[in-house]
Amino acid sequence: MTGHTRSGNDNLIRFAGTDHGPMSLLQRVVIVCFDFILYSGLDFVSVQGEDFERALTATGYGKFHFLLLTVCGLIYLNTALGITILSFVLPSATCDFQMSSEDKGLLTAAPMLGMVVGSYFWGCLADTKGRRIVLIAALLLDGICGIASSLTPYFSVFMMFRFFNGFGITGAMGICFPYLGEFQPSKHREMILCWMEMFWTIGIIILPGIAWIIIPMEIRIEYEHFRFSSWNLFVAICSLPSVFIGLWLFWFPESPKFLLECGEPDAALEVLRDMYAMNTGKEPMEYPSQKSVRNLSIRKPKELKLLLGEIWEQTKALCKPPHLRYTIITCLIQFGLTSSYYTLMIWFPELFYRFEEFETVYPGRTASVCEVSSVVVSANMTDVDPFCGEPIDDSVFLHTLIIGVACIPTSFWLPLCVHRLGAKFFLVFSLLVAGGVTLGLYFVQSATMNLVLSCIFEALTSLGISTVYCVMVDLFPTNLRVMAAALSLTFGRGGALIGNVIFGFLIDLNCIIPIVLFAAMLFASGLLCLMLPSTGHKELD
Repeated sequence: MTGHTRSGNDNLIRFAGTDHGPMSLLQRVVIVCFDFILYSGLDFVSVQGEDFERALTATGYGKFHFLLLTVCGLIYLNTALGITILSFVLPSATCDFQMSSEDKGLLTAAPMLGMVVGSYFWGCLADTKGRRIVLIAALLLDGICGIASSLTPYFSVFMMFRFFNGFGITGAMGICFPYLGEFQPSKHREMILCWMEMFWTIGIIILPGIAWIIIPMEIRIEYEHFRFSSWNLFVAICSLPSVFIGLWLFWFPESPKFLLECGEPDAALEVLRDMYAMNTGKEPMEYPSQKSVRNLSIRKPKELKLLLGEIWEQTKALCKPPHLRYTIITCLIQFGLTSSYYTLMIWFPELFYRFEEFETVYPGRTASVCEVSSVVVSANMTDVDPFCGEPIDDSVFLHTLIIGVACIPTSFWLPLCVHRLGAKFFLVFSLLVAGGVTLGLYFVQSATMNLVLSCIFEALTSLGISTVYCVMVDLFPTNLRVMAAALSLTFGRGGALIGNVIFGFLIDLNCIIPIVLFAAMLFASGLLCLMLPSTGHKELD
């Protein structure tokens, strides 16, 4: 494994050069990795976590961290594309798949089910097999299944592939934070981690732009058992980044913290030396220590046959003191926040589409979201073909693009002010205000009012999701951090799964119920955040 790691780092150094330069990401996770590490082979360190902190700091801060930030940021951007892509597939593929609102609810729930199943699996695998290799596998799975889904003309097969998309993308989403963080020194940790929100925002902005370019195209290829339209091309193009990023990761090293915990100190030291060479422009052997790390216990088994045992042991550790309290709180917060965010975010373009249809049929008339949905559905019931209506209006793409742009101010606000106000403040503020905005959706009377509230909702809830990751890194020790994130993600994706099914079934019948339900969950999540400690001001466990 040492030789393999070396080869990956040599390729990265050749690719990047050796200039100086400051910048990095996810500092929240980095310190966690340090407290239980015995780094007795380094000249300038002793035995505890702060010693690994000094070893990491000695590598400098430059081009390596720029590249690592870039690839992890692109992974997070790519997850934004993968998770929200169905928001444009719903109105675009309705005709080809003959989808009712219930079918749309089931389709949006399919990737969420994949996330429920995958988040826990990938989390444990990352803690036993390594961060990098699991990231590569998750990204390649997502990309291949995404391309395959674009080629199928059958709704059930398309839904199956979207399940595996969710299964893969949740692994990439949950693991890129620990992977990035375990390369970072603590002084930059929290602020840089928060910059990840900007990459998510860019993804939310890019997606409607891609859709606006591709979906209106007049593309229609049809054979006896094959159909390919512009929306199929849109799905295929949005799947390609997963493949490219997954292949790029082959040129990056494994986390040195993970290598140490697996009892491979020589490989970990080699990674640190190569980081030093890339950041400083000096030779790897000039790294302040020439000794390998000795006397480290192997805490994590790497045999696949022990995977289930590891899942059980780590789950038991999270479900008993001292971790039980924060495990319960973070799981409940993720359930309420994620179910509301992913459900409404995916359905926003569909709601915009319904408003446009309503205002075309009834110009100058105002109506609430619920009234619009019921009127549009009633009108469709009288059509000869209720599934194949007008093409998506340009305003739908524009409104969704505006929602993404609305996230930019909060993306800057979080990293610039997190040290002054604290991550806990951002969590409580964003969730409570988002709950009030969700209630306000029932009272909107036009597409413009719907757009304004949707922008506020998207900006605040995406801010909350990024902040949850930031806080969780401080709450759990290194050997449980990825599993804790995976467990909370499982609850969050389960909430999103239930939310999409409920919304699909009730949007045409009694849409006040899901609106009130999601608002209540956001309020409850915000109040639960008050029970969390302040974070970011001390060494991680």
